[in-house]
Amino acid sequence: MEDAGKVFVIGHRNPDSDSICSAIAYAELRRQQGLPGVKAARAGTINLQTQFVLDSLDVEVPELLADVHPRIKDVVTEKVISIHHSAPMSKAIELYHQHHIRILPVVNNAGQAQGLLLLKKITEFFLVPTEPEKLRRIHASLSSIQSCLNATAQHLFNPDLLEDLDLHVGARREASFSRWVDGIIPEKTILITGDRPGIQQLAVDAGVRLLIVSGNAPVDDKLLIAARKNNVSILVSHYDTANCAWLTRMATPVGLLAETDFMVVKPNDLLENLRIKLTHGKQPAAIVCSVDGLVAGVATKSHLIKNSPIKLILVDHNELSQAVPGADKVEIIEVIDHHRLGNFHTDLPIRFINQPLGSTCSLVSTLYQQAGIEPEKKIAGLMLAGLLSDTLILKSPTTTETDRQLIPWLEKFSGLDHQEFGSQLFAAGSLMASGTPARKLILTDFKEYGAGDFLLGLGQVEVVNFHSFHQRQTEVITELKKIRENKGYELAALLITDIDMETSLLLTAGSSELPFIIGYPQEADNLYRLDGVLSRKKQLVPHLLKVFKSA
Repeated sequence: MEDAGKVFVIGHRNPDSDSICSAIAYAELRRQQGLPGVKAARAGTINLQTQFVLDSLDVEVPELLADVHPRIKDVVTEKVISIHHSAPMSKAIELYHQHHIRILPVVNNAGQAQGLLLLKKITEFFLVPTEPEKLRRIHASLSSIQSCLNATAQHLFNPDLLEDLDLHVGARREASFSRWVDGIIPEKTILITGDRPGIQQLAVDAGVRLLIVSGNAPVDDKLLIAARKNNVSILVSHYDTANCAWLTRMATPVGLLAETDFMVVKPNDLLENLRIKLTHGKQPAAIVCSVDGLVAGVATKSHLIKNSPIKLILVDHNELSQAVPGADKVEIIEVIDHHRLGNFHTDLPIRFINQPLGSTCSLVSTLYQQAGIEPEKKIAGLMLAGLLSDTLILKSPTTTETDRQLIPWLEKFSGLDHQEFGSQLFAAGSLMASGTPARKLILTDFKEYGAGDFLLGLGQVEVVNFHSFHQRQTEVITELKKIRENKGYELAALLITDIDMETSLLLTAGSSELPFIIGYPQEADNLYRLDGVLSRKKQLVPHLLKVFKSA
């Protein structure tokens, strides 16, 4: 079984009734067959006929997917691990190790991004200093040092002050140490020593900024009195001297080493845009921030190879030019269709069912039968509606014997009469008579086709008579010409089909040579009569493809 995640069953960009109804019906079939996360969706606005079908059967309109381009939020799904800008470096090291990460977003009190902390930069700073003297440089507060050492404070003076200090270890004999003290700046000095009362006293008398006593060595009361008098802070740690020295260096606040020139992206940004930025930019990662600036994650190059959780099952089409935008960027796991094969490629074998039936709903119905699953009333009604719509109530030349044999089966489970139901859905879906704007009228059921070097755009609308079309002919041809110019089509056309008379008119916007090559009787300028032509797919498109490929 496929690892589904989110599986959308979806039709083409200008969905008709067959496209919507087959998506809903097939999603229900796959759900019953155990495919997790499957649901129907749509790639465009539904038409009046489809709305009538859904309303009459009390079925919800499927979710609209404007596109399925992978987004950053689709692949950056890990729980975000961040660190406050005042936290010591030891905390960052702990987080790196605990969560097996290399990058930490640095945040302020509100959780907003302040920088990016890179493990590589930290190790270079502490382990590969360019100057030996940098090994002893400490930029931290005494309270931060206390936290890193897990130390007990015997006396602290101005513990929260961020300072630049020099770290030394009191491992000398007292005589040489006394001379060494004369060469330091006491108020800038941190001294670490163990159970050496003499060294401790000399350090306090000199007025060092901080005395760290390692190994939980005792501190004399007289020493504490002198420390308070000289403003010498004293910490006692259970760590030995070597570890005290290492951890003290780890007390530097992370905000001081964080990259402040960092990339910020939004969860809804396209993954492809992130790919370009990370591939061609200098930053190793980007901080993912919500609209209000809160850190939501870290995006790295490793995220670019992750697959989107969205998967598609295409119904009623198999050409990417007709699919929801971004379909070529996600995994397509199935195709259920009844059209010609287009330019479709996959990396892995998929379930691809394509049958020369009158509708995709007919194909889905046969899959229910093969699975031995009886559709519920609403689903049977949807499949009947899609079948009747695409076959023009069984009048279209695309209608097959299988389509006709399915009618009684669908009537049984839906409780509908196909003649009555078909008449109702075509009456409800008359776009021409409804006053629908010309552009929407043309594009509601509109598809693109490649013919050699030419691109054709063909729409179709059904009417009960041509009277409503002739009233709007000038308006429609004007809009058709605009569509041709904007899209660069060699031919933009609208097929107006009278389902009662079983004939069509073809309104065209094309080159001046079109009347000489199209091969249909011309009824008026830009208008051709296609007697007996009801199907765009089976009758019109094959003819036009042949004509333009020859041209």
